[in-house]
Amino acid sequence: MKIAITGATGFVGRNLARALSYQGHELILIARGIDGRDRTVRRMHDARFAACPITDEDTLATLFQGCDAVAHCAGINRESGSQTFRTVHTIGTQAVMNAARKAQVNRVVLLSFLLARPDCGSAYHESKWQAEEIVRAAGIDYTVLKAGIIYGRGDHLVDHLAHSLYTIRLFASIGNRDHAVAPVAIEDLVRILRACLLEGRLKNETVSVLGPERLTFVEVVRRVARALEKNVLIFPMPLWIFGAAAWTMERVMKIPLISVAQVRMLTEGVADPLPGIHALPEDLAPRRRFTVEQIRHGLPDLRLCEEHK
Repeated sequence: MKIAITGATGFVGRNLARALSYQGHELILIARGIDGRDRTVRRMHDARFAACPITDEDTLATLFQGCDAVAHCAGINRESGSQTFRTVHTIGTQAVMNAARKAQVNRVVLLSFLLARPDCGSAYHESKWQAEEIVRAAGIDYTVLKAGIIYGRGDHLVDHLAHSLYTIRLFASIGNRDHAVAPVAIEDLVRILRACLLEGRLKNETVSVLGPERLTFVEVVRRVARALEKNVLIFPMPLWIFGAAAWTMERVMKIPLISVAQVRMLTEGVADPLPGIHALPEDLAPRRRFTVEQIRHGLPDLRLCEEHK
């Protein structure tokens, strides 16, 4: 099959691209072209890389020509310059769907967020919801995957926690209440994406994607610390300090340790789907638990951590 992937240099996009490439599928890999953390994705067998803004409908339509399906994985967790939530998630998704119609693509799979919803006061959540609505109304066979926190090598969970814990061995929890999360292994998410793209599973459905284990975020931190074989001191910090720190990090760090949107996610918890959202069928449900062994598979190169000390 010929499949286009938006956000192809991102965490989910590049893992999906590798899996599809190994299976021999023809790929169109689309991204802005500025994420250089893993350039191997640009050199995959039988894949064409195209640096293209997600809002460029005409170029997207040309790139989508002959594609059987599109995996729309492009997204951001913080705003930077012209890359706003509205631009990337809402306007970008409208451009993707318009281009898919022009190119007569048969199927689009959208990666969204578990708690994306309207009128909640978060531009991130609301723009993701708007993207879902655009996909559902486009008149093309679709699947919307509302995923919780995704982890694996190069992610925003294990990777960032590992760097933090390896360096200072301190962790501040948000307030006095520890909300639940259900981490999803990238391998499980890619398996679900492949089933939707290649087999047409979950046609015209919106489904939640959660890991098999429900944990508090403090338990997540402790497991990452055990995987690193490090002790960690965990202490509560008021929400307003967390929010201020995230706001500052977004403005002074190229890759912030935490964003304002992520603080919002953790204060809500990321373990319970919204009412009315379908669960995955048993054969597609994530199976990998957040074990120390599984975490170690996703740890960054500890030599790089050592250099950051």
